[in-house]
Amino acid sequence: MGILLFSSFGVFLISFFCPLNISWGLIVFFSCFVFFFCLLLFGSDLNVFFSLFYNLGIDNVSTPLILLSCWLLPLTLLASQNHMSGYNTTNQRLYFILLVFILISLIFTFSALELSLFYISFEATLIPILIIISRWGSQYERYQASVYFVFYTLVSSLPFLVSLLNINVYLGSLFFPFFDFFFIFDFFLNSFCSFWWFFTFLIFIVKMPVYGFHLWLPKAHVEATVAGSMLLAAVLLKLGGYGLIRMLGLFNFVNLFNLNFFVISFCLWGSFITGIICFCQTDLKSLIAYSSVGHMSLVSSGIFLGMNNSINGSMILMISHGLVSSGLFCLANFLYERTGTRTLGLIRGYKCLMGLLAFWWLISCVANLGLPPLPNFLGELFIITSLGSLSFIFVFISGGAVVTSAIYSLLIYQLTQSNKLINNFSNVNNITVREHILIFSHVFPLFLLVVNSSIICI
Repeated sequence: MGILLFSSFGVFLISFFCPLNISWGLIVFFSCFVFFFCLLLFGSDLNVFFSLFYNLGIDNVSTPLILLSCWLLPLTLLASQNHMSGYNTTNQRLYFILLVFILISLIFTFSALELSLFYISFEATLIPILIIISRWGSQYERYQASVYFVFYTLVSSLPFLVSLLNINVYLGSLFFPFFDFFFIFDFFLNSFCSFWWFFTFLIFIVKMPVYGFHLWLPKAHVEATVAGSMLLAAVLLKLGGYGLIRMLGLFNFVNLFNLNFFVISFCLWGSFITGIICFCQTDLKSLIAYSSVGHMSLVSSGIFLGMNNSINGSMILMISHGLVSSGLFCLANFLYERTGTRTLGLIRGYKCLMGLLAFWWLISCVANLGLPPLPNFLGELFIITSLGSLSFIFVFISGGAVVTSAIYSLLIYQLTQSNKLINNFSNVNNITVREHILIFSHVFPLFLLVVNSSIICI
């Protein structure tokens, strides 16, 4: 854990002082070293909290998410190289610094054992993403997207801060591994406790986001750079799921007896409705963003159910969705850089020009729809079978959400690859080796998870 933190700060300092003519390769190289140091975390006994510092520790929930964060840093740098080449040296250096700062904030968030540190590092990711969207976004609407992003995040974070103060009053501490979960709210099974439940979980519901609290996400994805979209889809949305898993035990009785059925119904219905909304999208990035909303709504229903299998399924689906959605945003960016548009009616028929790119699109789309034995299928299977133990109606609703997911995933492939090519967009550059490595780095971990998915189960 200490080596990981020191290496992350080392990359942060390198982004300040390295010469710009070698900065891209140098930062990618050292960020790969950060990932290799992160692999050492799997050598620990993760059945209990493994802590180096008093306020930092890891377990089976945090380790896969830290590993995903470290894996995404070199990939975001590779994906942004073409987009950022047109900016001056100051902008490029600031871009490096912000991406590395996001990684450090994520490491602190996923390893924080004290809730006030968790809250500070959780909110520290807001400003870098805001700058990336508003400064290097593609269109003028990026300012409106930034306002939506800040408004939703801050409005939901203030109630959580008030809830932390209330928890501190009841417990006298915010060091959550020592919480006596089954004692605090045992005698407060009433509307007052449900009120504090809403205050605590609102920030995570917005961050995931669950359908109904999702309006900021499509705008942020559409206007962000490719690195911003990759980080939002792959890691920052998972902050919500991680927070739900961490805080679920504190309100265990409220979940089981008061709100369980209604919240799960809302999440599943949102997942199904989001799949239908995807059929109406004409922008490729907006369609992928709404796909993320549907998957995260299904993840949240599994977490709120609170069973071991459902939480394991949510963890598998979070990690695999992070890789798949990040890869889809990379593929969408490849087409956008060559055509200048993301309209699905215009970018079509590219399997005739770039055959290997069509193969990457096919792998990513079938992974997104949950084709067996890919990890998306395993996560959805665990969640749906667990939901069936609560009510058999949930199986039909979640099954409908999975079917709509399969339809729009195949629709993405058909619209971008199989229709007649427009002549104005036929003179495009072929895919480079850098871009092949980038997509391969998203797809290869999925097949490793097929071999052994237990490494990301709690």
